[in-house]
Amino acid sequence: MAEPSAASSVPSASHLVLIPSYNPGAAVYDTVRAARALWAPVWMVVDGSTDGTAEGLQAMAAADPQLRVLVLAENCGKGAAVLHGLEAAAAAGYSHVLTMDSDGQHPAALIPDFMAASRAQPQAMVLGKPVFAADAPQLRVQGRKISNTWAQLETLWGGIGDSLYGFRVYPIAPLRRIMHGQRWMRRFDFDPEAAVRLSWAGVPAVNLPAPVRYLRAEEGGVSHFKYLRDNALLSWMHARLFTGFLLRLPMLLWRWLRGR
Repeated sequence: MAEPSAASSVPSASHLVLIPSYNPGAAVYDTVRAARALWAPVWMVVDGSTDGTAEGLQAMAAADPQLRVLVLAENCGKGAAVLHGLEAAAAAGYSHVLTMDSDGQHPAALIPDFMAASRAQPQAMVLGKPVFAADAPQLRVQGRKISNTWAQLETLWGGIGDSLYGFRVYPIAPLRRIMHGQRWMRRFDFDPEAAVRLSWAGVPAVNLPAPVRYLRAEEGGVSHFKYLRDNALLSWMHARLFTGFLLRLPMLLWRWLRGR
């Protein structure tokens, strides 16, 4: 049975929506309203934003007991912001978080479906598999295929439908354990590395289709993706993961053979 939605005023005791946010502009307020219309609680982690949205979100939270805003003094990166939220969520007794972007790209309408899938298989990570509209930037659409191919190889085709899409539900305990075990996964490399390392840890993947919306600048869209910088970061990440893959190859082969 699916958890009650926020619209029913009954907050979940196990699953919360966690939204890291860095200078998203006014689009963040629509994102929060859409998430809160369907789920409670919703937590924001403001990652050193300088665009005034921290204050705006805190004003919203003051009027909504199911909205919590955590503010980091400096920009630390997406993974670090998520980890900050994971720590607070674990301390409050939550077992799972659904992460989504703050800029309106991700489909808030699917929050209840993803939460229901997570409750049906609480040991799994529920990964969004992006469905792109015709006007999606082809450089982004085609470029992600490289990272996805690497992720499939690094897990011996362990079921990761898309390694980069950040609309997903994580079980908190194994993700915290993995992140505390190494110093990576703190910036843009968080999503693909989390999926691969959770797969290595034996966390199965459930893949659900989810649309992606790329907002144009005139629609309030804000992108912090830097093609050269972030692709260099992903390349370095996959070099590390491939080394880890080679070390784990006997275990992964045994798991693959057992599953045939």
